[in-house]
Amino acid sequence: MKIGSLSEDKDLEKRISITPEVAKKYIGLGLEVYLDLNYGSHLGFDDSQYKDIGVKVLADQNDIISNTDLLVQLNLLNDDKLSKIKENQTLIGVFNPYNNKEKIETLSKKKINIFSLELLPRITRAQSMDILSSQANLAGYKAVIESFANFKKAIPMMMTAAGTIPAAKVLVVGAGVAGLQAIATAKRLGAIVSAYDVRLAAKEEVESLGAKFIIFDEEALKKSQTTGGYAKEMGADYKKKQEQALEKAIPKNNIIICTALIPNKPAPLLILKKTLEKMQRGSVIVDLAVETGGNCELSEIDKIIDHNGVKIIGYANYPSRIPGDSSTLYSRNLFNFIKILINQETKKIKIDLKDEIIEKTLIAHQGKLMNL
Repeated sequence: MKIGSLSEDKDLEKRISITPEVAKKYIGLGLEVYLDLNYGSHLGFDDSQYKDIGVKVLADQNDIISNTDLLVQLNLLNDDKLSKIKENQTLIGVFNPYNNKEKIETLSKKKINIFSLELLPRITRAQSMDILSSQANLAGYKAVIESFANFKKAIPMMMTAAGTIPAAKVLVVGAGVAGLQAIATAKRLGAIVSAYDVRLAAKEEVESLGAKFIIFDEEALKKSQTTGGYAKEMGADYKKKQEQALEKAIPKNNIIICTALIPNKPAPLLILKKTLEKMQRGSVIVDLAVETGGNCELSEIDKIIDHNGVKIIGYANYPSRIPGDSSTLYSRNLFNFIKILINQETKKIKIDLKDEIIEKTLIAHQGKLMNL
């Protein structure tokens, strides 16, 4: 069987799906690997590194599409490339099916198998394939580094003969994977950290990292988590209390890291303009939720907004801002997923719909849309 990957549009995406380390593993499974010229050169992976382990490096991306049974990507390819994918070919990536439904429907009509790995079930067996967690972890780290770079003061407490400078105060809004990594990173660098989440289950995790958990309605929080472990959208009464609590807590902090998301819905609006206007000049907000609407009212995608001296950073795709490590983890996640797809005897793809991991991530199969 032949597996391939095309270079992404590097203006939008600097991560890659197959590192040399993982290419070697695919070849060890008995697969042939096809990549295009300079596929990983921007990350320090020369074509020679791939060729030396047996990867076939082709000059024309269309030849990769026509020669392979399986294509692995980060994002959905452009329309021209998608039109060249063959019947029964398999496509694996992170395809945001709710926003790309029309394109996926068109591909489905060609009987193309499509897997979107952000739909992985939250079960123990899927942990090694969990692209959301691996990428969110790095995003949380990078968001803190970005915020500290834009904050024009010291982060830890500084004691000098001229006096003491207090530690910066950081509030992390949303204590999922990205939020917890943001807490850990900020604590390691000497900040005083607090966190807020609608899930009461997050309290113990936040406090285990040495941060203070903001809580104002414990009874409501007990009902705020889905069976899958994600945050629910809360009712109007709770949202009003939440708004009042955050309006009080946010101005006490120098840096806010926003990570709150609701699966398959716009991000919850948590930081209103009126709250921003109570913050100290020089404060910084990083909104990791900007791609789904943002947690901050004034966030704009891929922009830094200065509002009365408060910087609001709305960069999209934070994992792509640390592409080396993000690619390493993503390519390993992909490999672990593909291993369960490959029949070890025939070396061909076997789509077992009785396997929960395969069934949940499959969005197009035999001409039908699934999980949409």
